[in-house]
Amino acid sequence: MSKTIDTLSAQTRNEHGRGASRRLRHNGLVPAIVYGLSNDATPVTLDHNIIYHALKRPNFHTSILNIEVDGKKEKVLLRDFQMHAYRPQVLHLDFQRVNDKEEIHIHIPLQFINEDVSRAVKVQGAHITHIATEVEIRAKAADIPHSIVVDLKEITAGQTLHLSDLALPKGVVLVSLLRSEDAPIVVAAGIAEEVEAPEGSSVAISDIPAVDAKAEKSAE
Repeated sequence: MSKTIDTLSAQTRNEHGRGASRRLRHNGLVPAIVYGLSNDATPVTLDHNIIYHALKRPNFHTSILNIEVDGKKEKVLLRDFQMHAYRPQVLHLDFQRVNDKEEIHIHIPLQFINEDVSRAVKVQGAHITHIATEVEIRAKAADIPHSIVVDLKEITAGQTLHLSDLALPKGVVLVSLLRSEDAPIVVAAGIAEEVEAPEGSSVAISDIPAVDAKAEKSAE
């Protein structure tokens, strides 16, 4: 489940516009906005290096975060961020305020396991294609998982797994299924036959006829 794993320190900002944002970035800060829960949106700044390294952690994107703005703490989710086209620089972030009562829509990654040891791959020689790598869920903040596990151990050649086949954590529902859209997520491409040797078909060395080299030479 989603847990509060970080406390981010932020300061409100009064300057706006591209020029102000460029000055902030030049000074090692990144502009951001905190919005939601019927409160006014709050423009803030955060330490760029802390945010840059935090964004590399997958759980940072799906965790409930504490953000402390001028001494006041709020629970938020990272909703969006922008990176520079070619420099390792964060340009902007969006955080949404959350509470324990309201349900949230959020995209969660799929975590595929046991693909290499699945029947489709190991026995039948099929190729597994991941059609989806994330899903949109609806859940309360405390119930948001970091990922949804897709166990492929029992998948067979020619089989397709759909959203309805996912094992969802308690309190989590799929938005697509609420819309009656049961989309495929995994396909085991190709139908491979399993060939088994019939009983008693093994050949012993004694069953192989010997070749008389002299007779073979005289026959030439």
